[in-house]
Amino acid sequence: MAILAFDIGGTAVKYGLWEEQLSQTNDFPTPATWPEMQQQLMRVFEDVKKTHQITGVAFSAPGAVNTETGVIGGISAVPYVHHFPIVSQLASLFNLPVTMENDANCAALAEVWQGAAKEVANSLFLVIGSGIGGAVILNRQLVKGPQLFGGEFGYMLMDQQRTFSQVASPVVVAREFAAAHLGGQPLSGKELFALADGGDQAAQKAIDQMYDGLARGIVNLAVSFNPDKVLIGGGLSSRSDLLAILTLKVEALINQVQATDLVVPLGICQFNNQANLIGAVANFMTTLPAQV
Repeated sequence: MAILAFDIGGTAVKYGLWEEQLSQTNDFPTPATWPEMQQQLMRVFEDVKKTHQITGVAFSAPGAVNTETGVIGGISAVPYVHHFPIVSQLASLFNLPVTMENDANCAALAEVWQGAAKEVANSLFLVIGSGIGGAVILNRQLVKGPQLFGGEFGYMLMDQQRTFSQVASPVVVAREFAAAHLGGQPLSGKELFALADGGDQAAQKAIDQMYDGLARGIVNLAVSFNPDKVLIGGGLSSRSDLLAILTLKVEALINQVQATDLVVPLGICQFNNQANLIGAVANFMTTLPAQV
């Protein structure tokens, strides 16, 4: 059994082959059009098929992936994958069974299957990047809701105007910092942290406020779901001091609201850049067990 997995992203499409574990991982730049995307997918497929018998193809994709209709709703950085029967087209392209799930959901499925959440029943996932995505796992199952908004934590309103994504995404915070202090010149989240690490007090204040917002969001989610674990992924999760800082801030907020019996175990996602591919495979195995 070999499952070919693809992870469609805004700048690159990652892929790998699953045979008991993930191998032959690589990527190609995200094409500009759907016909070009199909050509690149087939190029990879035909190359891998020379040496392996592929039994199915698993996709991780951006947007509101409706697994019942095989259509991606909403919008994303790859606009041409939306609002048409993409799964059936891909199944015809490969002449094989195809499954597809949202990328944040795939990351969660990977951790539940073989990663940091494999020992617990209920977990929440925060994927922190240009916004804040996530996933809800209850009794080891994804909870997506009728409009597929389950886990879309970034939409939570944190005050009168700002959402969770606006107050706690390093990308957004860096953009606002640049507008206020650097004349609007481009600044990445990583560069904002570098300024703070170098002693820039304004940058450190912006990061402290971001951590405050992240901790508030986590506490709001914890008192709503009372999960066994809250796991954090995305670029921010590589910060070695992240858990220590967030743990202190979360505990302070829990004491502030007098929810003192609440325990919020925080953790870091295990699979990093391979999470979406592994989760796509997990989704395939669950959705089409007869093909495994």
